[in-house]
Amino acid sequence: MHFASDNSGPVSPQIMEALARVNQGYAMAYGTDPEMEAATAKIREIFEAPEAVVYLVATGTAANVLALSTLTQPWQTVFCAGPAHINMDECNAPEFFMGGAKLTLATRADKMTPADLRATIEGEETRGVHGPQRGPVSLTQVTEFGTIYSGPELAELCDVAKAYGLPVHMDGARFTNALVSLGCTPAEMTWKVGVDAVSFGGTKNGCMGVEAVVFFDPDHAQEFEYRRKRGAQLFSKHRYLSAQMLAYLSDDLWLENARAANAKATLLADGLRAAGAEFSHPTQANMIFAALPRARHKALFAAGAAYHLWDGGLEGPDEEPVTARFVCDWSLPETDIQAFLSLL
Repeated sequence: MHFASDNSGPVSPQIMEALARVNQGYAMAYGTDPEMEAATAKIREIFEAPEAVVYLVATGTAANVLALSTLTQPWQTVFCAGPAHINMDECNAPEFFMGGAKLTLATRADKMTPADLRATIEGEETRGVHGPQRGPVSLTQVTEFGTIYSGPELAELCDVAKAYGLPVHMDGARFTNALVSLGCTPAEMTWKVGVDAVSFGGTKNGCMGVEAVVFFDPDHAQEFEYRRKRGAQLFSKHRYLSAQMLAYLSDDLWLENARAANAKATLLADGLRAAGAEFSHPTQANMIFAALPRARHKALFAAGAAYHLWDGGLEGPDEEPVTARFVCDWSLPETDIQAFLSLL
């Protein structure tokens, strides 16, 4: 009964098989392997972006900070939501890799609105050389609270950014979970609404450890290559990244895994709701934020359930509601969900 994180699940068998295949013999290093050429072609195909440049790194943090550092000057600021991964969970790596550029929060909520963004942008460049200059907008899709920007919402936010001449980055660690929930295409969720660069996640959706950085403007290619090398993310045995991404995108594995994870979260959410849980955010992908009495958490943990409490601990009145985060990955057995709900 493991609902702690989609980072905790196993690697898809197809990914492991691809790694075993690519482990035979020799291949050229540093991204010149044939699997990388095929993976790049596949990403360009699914994004309907034949001129896009594609790079692979090992972690989501690396994808975010290297993409943003390519789009940002050191004297600028990046506009993001307060709960964004780049603000809450990356140990100031964005500021470090951006050479001291800062983050400015457009909202404390999970999703920013066009009004939030416009007001926050207007609040910068008011002190000339004494203050930060306006820089990129970074949107998280799926957000850190499991919610999703709709296509029109993304378009409106990108329109605000473009009105000020600012590029837009998308943190897509759970990109495919959002995609299958919206029922749109990768192009419709990115460059067609104004996104300039995307961190396209694989690790949380069945890969061992690979993320793609996709720039829709190839003019960013050379700078990113320097930054990737300087950031210690240019793998010599690159074929092991390429093989993962290629297998991930083959035979719709990426879509099937995300659909499975989202469906399991829906099943779990329905059971939690039937048991009287109170939800702080709608369940739109594969993450659930729901409150249960502390006594129930104690009993569930004692029975072996794994998940994270979000706004309290196990000390305190048994009847007090405590919010928890539950995450479903592609491999989670439905029998585990039913066992958990039976205990609940």
